[in-house]
Parts: sequence; C-alpha cells; structure tokens
Amino acid sequence: MKKSMINPLANSRRDWLKKSSVLGSALMMSSTTPSRPVKDNALTRRIPIIVSTYSYWHFEKEKYPIEKVIEDAARLGFDGVEILHRQMETESISYQNKLKRLAFDNGLSLPLLSIHQNFLQPDVEKRKADIEHTYKCIDIASQMGIPCLRMNTGSWRTIKNRRETDYYQTGIEPPIEGYTDEDGIKWVIEGMGECLTYAEKKGIILALENHWGLSSNIDYLLRIYNELKSSPSMGLNVDTGNFVGEPYEGLERLAPYATIVQAKTYYGGGTFYDKEMDYDRIGKIFQKAKFKGFVSLEMEGYEDAKTSVPKSLDLLRNAFTYSQ
Repeated sequence: MKKSMINPLANSRRDWLKKSSVLGSALMMSSTTPSRPVKDNALTRRIPIIVSTYSYWHFEKEKYPIEKVIEDAARLGFDGVEILHRQMETESISYQNKLKRLAFDNGLSLPLLSIHQNFLQPDVEKRKADIEHTYKCIDIASQMGIPCLRMNTGSWRTIKNRRETDYYQTGIEPPIEGYTDEDGIKWVIEGMGECLTYAEKKGIILALENHWGLSSNIDYLLRIYNELKSSPSMGLNVDTGNFVGEPYEGLERLAPYATIVQAKTYYGGGTFYDKEMDYDRIGKIFQKAKFKGFVSLEMEGYEDAKTSVPKSLDLLRNAFTYSQ
C-alpha cells in the first residue's frame, strides 16, 4: 500500500486562501463600520484674496508700474490682482497682452478692472461720454480676460475738497442747484442700463460700488441695484471702508448681494480718512451671507506698501478663511 503523497504547494495555497478570507472579512467590516469624526481638522473655505494696484499708487504724479505689482503679488502669495484703469501706462493691445501674460506666468488671476465714471451730470452729452468710456473699458476687460468691472454712480461734485469738510463723517453732498437726488438716481439707472446691454454681449459683469457720492446712501444704492438686477451682467461691489461711521450695519445690508469685495486697510493713517476695522467681525458677516467670491485688498494708508501690503494680506487671510 502506497503512502499518500503530501503536496506542499497545495498546503501553502490553502493557508493563503484562509488568510485572504480573514483579511477580506476584516476589510469588509472596516468598510461598513461608521468612521469616527476627525478631531482638530474642521473643514474650511479659503476665500481668494487679490491685491489692487491702487494699494501701491494713490494717484501720485508718477505711476507705480502694474508689472511690479503683479510680481510682488505672486511673491507674497496673493491669488490675483485688481487693475486700476487709471494706473495703466497705455491702453494698447500689446500692453494689455503683456499684463495678461505676466499674470498668467505668475499663476495669478485678473478678476477686476476698476474704472471711473460719473452719471450725476445734468448734461446728457457728458453722461454719454462716460457711457462711451465704459464701453471702451468693457472692451479692455474682454481683451485681458477680466470678468468684472468696478462701476461708480458718481457724485454731484458740489464739495470741492472733501478732506477739508465733514463729508466723510456725514456722507452728505448737496445736489447741483435745480436738481435732486431723484434726478441722479434716474440718470444712474439709465446710464448703467445702457452699459449693461453692451456688457451682456461681452460677458462682462458691471459691479456697482458703494463709492461715496450718491452711493454713500445705501437705500439709494439698493434701489439702483434692484432696478437693474435682472441683467445677468449686473453686480455689486462692496467696499468695506466706504461707510459713514462704523461699517458693520451697512455691510450686513449689502453682503447678501455682493459680487466682489474691496477690503480697505489704513496702515500709517488713511490718505483720505481713518477707520478702525474689525476684520474678524467683517469676515463673519460675509460668511453668514454665504459670500464665496474674490476679496481685493485696497491698502489706503500712508505706510509703505512693502510693509503694509504683507500685513494686510495676513489680516485678510485670517478673516476670510471660513470654518464650516
């Protein structure tokens, strides 16, 4: 009688199958067991922070090069750059393309082009000129791949030197003799309406800012916005510093409509006025309003941008990183 032959390979294969079965069961149990919440790892949303070229140039005689702002923004860790139209050296296509390429090469977006116009002018030809100016700037934004323009209502310009009056404490500017704020509101709606028709064709957003003048009255600003909000190109640009007195009540009213935010800092004292800003509180206001867009730093103080801009970035990063 022959002895049965034991196949060592068969034994090892059986052992392997047993181990695999145990391992598979363990994996299945692991996958069906509810996972425990990870401690000290709360979900956060990091709102993109960009810097306005205005932070480096407050309308002095000699312009600060936008190219240097773009390079500095990349070095400091900003997410993009807001371009102030008046700071551009030229409006040539080659210059526009140069800035666009420089931003792209540095991994930066160009979300906002800030422009100026004034619809509070009784002369219809002057209002038309500002509409034509806006058309031109819409074309610039389209060429540069900038999706949004900052817009102004304008002002009556009846106060010649605001810094020598209490204007920034009251926000009150009397209309031109023979006219009322109601006339101004009508002109803004008409002018913005014409600009929006053109902006829609180009796919550009026109974000109206609380930029003093008529827009310092939030009731007026929201009336204008609500008249125009049916346009897919209508937006609201909320500036944290352009309020009479403390900004928080006004911010709570405007934040739900915000398309983009300009965040002021005043290191070294404000060039127009000083304002204490609690950015932790401001960040919470925008988080409550579910704001997810760009926040653009406008450093409007006398301190050198080399030191004030990095400090401002840290301040805004902390304020606009939302805990979920």
